[in-house]
Amino acid sequence: MILGGLVGWMLFQWYWEPVRAEAAPRPVSPRGELGAEERANISVFQGASPSVVFITRIVRRSSPFSFNVMEIPEGSGSGFIWDQSGTIVTNFHVIAEGDAFLVTLADHRTFEGAVVGVSPDKDLAVLHIDAEGESLVPIQVGTSSDLVVGQKVFAIGNPFGFDQTLTTGIVSALGRQIQSLSGRTIDGVIQTDAAINPGNSGGPLLDSAGRLIGVNTAIYSPSRSSAGIGFAVPVDTVQEVVPQLIQYGRVIKPEIGLQIAPDAYTRRLRLPGVLVMVVFDGGPADQAGILGMRRGVRGEVRLGDIIVEADGRKVEGTEDFLRALEAHKPGERMELVLIRDGEKLESSVLLGAPADLVR
Repeated sequence: MILGGLVGWMLFQWYWEPVRAEAAPRPVSPRGELGAEERANISVFQGASPSVVFITRIVRRSSPFSFNVMEIPEGSGSGFIWDQSGTIVTNFHVIAEGDAFLVTLADHRTFEGAVVGVSPDKDLAVLHIDAEGESLVPIQVGTSSDLVVGQKVFAIGNPFGFDQTLTTGIVSALGRQIQSLSGRTIDGVIQTDAAINPGNSGGPLLDSAGRLIGVNTAIYSPSRSSAGIGFAVPVDTVQEVVPQLIQYGRVIKPEIGLQIAPDAYTRRLRLPGVLVMVVFDGGPADQAGILGMRRGVRGEVRLGDIIVEADGRKVEGTEDFLRALEAHKPGERMELVLIRDGEKLESSVLLGAPADLVR
């Protein structure tokens, strides 16, 4: 009985098994020439991608069970090759709080990166890799002064660790302001809708000629992923800052020789501008006759000078004053308008150099 059932099942399977036709891959349809825009995108990527690097930030932690020190990867970002000597440019926040750094080139060679200099105020940093004799491809540098809203841009970086990723977009706006880790405002920032995600920071923003026009820095997104609003530090700022980081390890700021009061204190007194609290003896401000807070003949506290204009621009707070000061180099003059005892005065200050650079 069992044997008969098996034979019946085999006959049923044989009778109802569908006839299978021969199968083969589908023929490939001709595509034709790539479009002009596609060819342009490919050209930009192929030209610039060898200059883009992947940066891994490493922190050192002591093991709770031994005296061993562990090196733990803790975050990553992007950067780009500045010159053939091995100079790498990235964001300050990419390397902040790191103890060591690994720099991986487009061809997957990896080098240890040493910090050369940082500018927290501009969110820029410079690393160096010892790649002498190696083939390095410095990025082509453009300018940000002639950018216009609507022109095409490209971002290359390592979003979420996916290296050598290209995204495209346009310049959405110019002259934006964002806040750096130090709390200072970065001016002239480029806004773009090219997709920028965590890991893109420090990578290049390029124009249609494949030239560097900005360093991708931040996104505006509640989810911390791309929402079509990204920001890049303009290349003209990079051009100003990076050579100083290479030469001095920091941005050289002119010395004015005074200390101003916190904005909150000035506002409590309902004063305009910025209040000078201390003027250092023999410094540029002292030589220009600027006065800080002092005691009167009867022992009363007298307010220092109030700076209300700098180089023809209104000063409403600390940021305005520092922005005006940092637009100068040591040895240049800064023209100030002050209020002293209710009267307006003008003062021309010859700015000095940091003490460690004065010989």
